[in-house]
Amino acid sequence: MAKNLTESAHDRQNILNNRYALIKAEEHLQLGGVDFQNERVFTKQQVMALFEVGDATVERYITTYGDELKNNGYTLLKGSTLKDFKIRAHGTLTNEGTKTSILGIFTFRAVLNLGMLLTESEPARIMRSRLLDIVLDVIAERSGGHTKYINQRDENYLPSSFQEENYRKQFTSALSKYVEGNHWKYARFTNLIYQSIFQENATEYKKVLNLATKDKIRETLYSEVLTLIASFESGISHELEKQSIEKGRKLTQKEAENIFISFEQHPLFTPLILDARTKMASRDLCFREALHNKLETYIRSVPESDFERFLGDKSKSLEDQLSDPETLAVFKRLKDR
Repeated sequence: MAKNLTESAHDRQNILNNRYALIKAEEHLQLGGVDFQNERVFTKQQVMALFEVGDATVERYITTYGDELKNNGYTLLKGSTLKDFKIRAHGTLTNEGTKTSILGIFTFRAVLNLGMLLTESEPARIMRSRLLDIVLDVIAERSGGHTKYINQRDENYLPSSFQEENYRKQFTSALSKYVEGNHWKYARFTNLIYQSIFQENATEYKKVLNLATKDKIRETLYSEVLTLIASFESGISHELEKQSIEKGRKLTQKEAENIFISFEQHPLFTPLILDARTKMASRDLCFREALHNKLETYIRSVPESDFERFLGDKSKSLEDQLSDPETLAVFKRLKDR
């Protein structure tokens, strides 16, 4: 999926929050800069030279995108900090003015941020293209090339999946005992849960993620979504049994459907549904390049913690997790409950 970094704030931030991509970018781009306080920083003059733009252009972007640039490392030096910087940068400050009392500097991250914003710079355009390639390579490398199941690299995935499977059995049992209809009702009411949580039925979801017919949806879901599905299944199972007993008969499918609607509208689930939709829409676009059109308004930039969660040193493939004694011990505890 083509990304226009000059227009999309969350696409820019997804790159800047991915420290693994930044490490690789710093290694490959070789932009120069000055070592200061354990990182590479750049003066405005150095940035102007890198992107072949004038002072007025850089100042215009600082004014227009000040908050974004500051959040990503642009800062003003003054006092003793500026004095220290001048000492360390001696010989490189050719046009900034040695007597200046305030000096703006860009961290490497802020330079990339500015490069993703500049529309009138050919070097910036080339840098954006290289950055996108680096990000794709890093995600593929660290995920083992299997972004379809990147959700499974989360250490919380297996316990959530195991827990949801238990509630799934409880849910299908309740449908069998307390709701009228043939075996098609299981798929129908499962779709109602999906639509309540992420506004897509099974067919729509598979199309977005380009899943094969044999692929199981739940194996691609994030742990938070699985936990919310389990909550729906547990609560709905309880209500189906309760209302069926009260009426002294099986519920009609319409009566059962009303229970689903009430769950979706219950204030208890509102923040949980919002969180699940935001995580699904944002992570899938970032890690899988999959756009959920019905969830587009929920897309946000993916936090740094998520890159650690799915790409970091603690993230593991499902095969590695299943061979981990600690993970197996968690499964045993869950099974014994």
